[in-house]
Amino acid sequence: MRQISVKLPGELIAALDEEAAKLHRARVDVIREAVEYYLGDFEAISRAAEVLCDPADPVLDWEYRKA
Repeated sequence: MRQISVKLPGELIAALDEEAAKLHRARVDVIREAVEYYLGDFEAISRAAEVLCDPADPVLDWEYRKA
């Protein structure tokens, strides 16, 4: 595993430490999990946007016109 450094505002670190304490987890574990969730969500949202922009997608009716 590789190590990186980030600078965060004090209020974000305080909130992070508070949540880590509630979860009985280390700060680094909370950060790692948050990044994993973010990247997973970003990938899913990107894929959904691709599908929605695909006029060949049979699920969407691109011929629909409002009356």
